[in-house]
Amino acid sequence: MKIAIVGAGAIGGYAGVKLALAGERVTFLARGANLEAIRSRGIKLILSDDTELVARDVEATADYSAPGPQDIVILAVKAHQMDAVAHGVPRLFGPATVVVTMQNGIPYWYFYGHGGPFEGRGVEAVDPTGVCLRQIPPARVIGCVVYPAAELVAPGVIRHIEGDRFPVGELDGSSSGRARAVSECFTRAGFKAPVLDNIRAEIWLKLWGNLAFNPISALTHSTLVDICQYPPTRNLAATMMAEAEAVANKLGITFRLPIERRIAGAERVGRHKTSMLHDLEAGRVMETDALLGSVLDLARLTETAVPTIEAVHALTKLLGKPLEWDNQAGGAPAAAGR
Repeated sequence: MKIAIVGAGAIGGYAGVKLALAGERVTFLARGANLEAIRSRGIKLILSDDTELVARDVEATADYSAPGPQDIVILAVKAHQMDAVAHGVPRLFGPATVVVTMQNGIPYWYFYGHGGPFEGRGVEAVDPTGVCLRQIPPARVIGCVVYPAAELVAPGVIRHIEGDRFPVGELDGSSSGRARAVSECFTRAGFKAPVLDNIRAEIWLKLWGNLAFNPISALTHSTLVDICQYPPTRNLAATMMAEAEAVANKLGITFRLPIERRIAGAERVGRHKTSMLHDLEAGRVMETDALLGSVLDLARLTETAVPTIEAVHALTKLLGKPLEWDNQAGGAPAAAGR
């Protein structure tokens, strides 16, 4: 298959190396030092056991018109970077091109194929101008939830930390041929990518922990185990998760785990810094709107009180303001992915 990966950061690079080594024709849409590194040396993946894999038979470009129509376009940039790529992505489309979205948080397409009173509306926190809905039609989208953790350690060099799950699903819950084709493609590359009949429930399950642990970690510079073993922050996380669950329930989502079990799972991860804390320390814009602002949007729509999430969102937004200003001025480093 011809696969374009928009964003050659941690997750885009991890997926791209494995897909390329499985025989897919992979093109990275990248820029700056990352682009030059991939062009000159290929892209390297360092596995958790220090095994090194290098994909040299890949293309890399900053020109969205160069690769031509693709079978699959993987959007591996963060939610707040989507505006910057949305106008270029359609140049990669052919009649049957499928778009796989890999953003954390509530996606811009959430209410497409959702049914009910909110059918078809956008999510303002992650798509404030509506450009993603206009330029990347949800009809092309296969939803995906990203569970692996990886980091960009140098231009063109990715270190895989843990995880290999990329569950996918049609937005209307159907088991389509194209969803199975994406699943099979990812499976050939060594990933676990089952086709789910409710991709939104899986999105909420991952977001459930992220919306609590990520901002608390950034605000306190603490690891997961620190947050979970300090009773006040453990209780704060539980309160935020309970508020989010109330929003999700009103949208027809039921969590398959109780809150305490989800927190216990985070505690077992140990002294792990969340992606939001990594971004803060590296001077990158944090995913505040995707992880918290989007939930506030849905809370307002469903008339659900979420005072704790509102308070933590306000604090995290203020914490991130200097990073946003630096990024707008061109002073912040390029985002490295998740």
